[in-house]
Amino acid sequence: MFGKNKKKPEFAVIGLGRFGRSVVKTLVAKGHSVLGIDRDAETVQAILDVCTQAVILDSTNEDALRELDIGAFDTVVVAIGTDFESNLITTAALKAIGVRRVICKALSTRQKDILLRIGASEVIQPEVDAGHQLALELAAPNLLDRIPLGDKHTILEFKVTASMHEKTLVDADFRKVYGVTVMAIKRDNEITVSPSGTFLMQEGDILVVLGEVDKITRLENLT
Repeated sequence: MFGKNKKKPEFAVIGLGRFGRSVVKTLVAKGHSVLGIDRDAETVQAILDVCTQAVILDSTNEDALRELDIGAFDTVVVAIGTDFESNLITTAALKAIGVRRVICKALSTRQKDILLRIGASEVIQPEVDAGHQLALELAAPNLLDRIPLGDKHTILEFKVTASMHEKTLVDADFRKVYGVTVMAIKRDNEITVSPSGTFLMQEGDILVVLGEVDKITRLENLT
């Protein structure tokens, strides 16, 4: 149950459509306790075998959310899809209750702006984000993953290209040329953390680098 011998963050997910279910299943697979919430009884019933707990509840009802002790959760994800009014009212209610971190789903930039203005901690646009990631992969196939660290920095994973094959990190001089720091290098199943400047790169190695957003994007042009 929630709150007992708590060792990991606990999550609540409101809205158990395709996106919400995906969030729930992934968090549970990572060992987290998750409360699923939806106003539709059949939807809740369908996810009972996945969630730590799931309840039928109208999330626009602030009193009902308080009775659920929603404020005790570390993060609440509002995954309500097409009903933006419910999304908005739910988010406002969660902030009024004092939920520390509220992450919302939005279908447009306008919705995102409104949700941020009323206090959402973070707003994601799944289709936009997925499209952006696809475009990055198509434009720069050597880039594997990008993890934002606030607004100014990001961690980037990318494959060593032919132009860097058998060069040392000193030769490549990532810090001076690209303004990034190489944190680790993966080769097959081995990971070298904080590699030395004499590390000899091979095509296909995966570099994990940290840098400022406006500088790290220059790595996209490597061939």
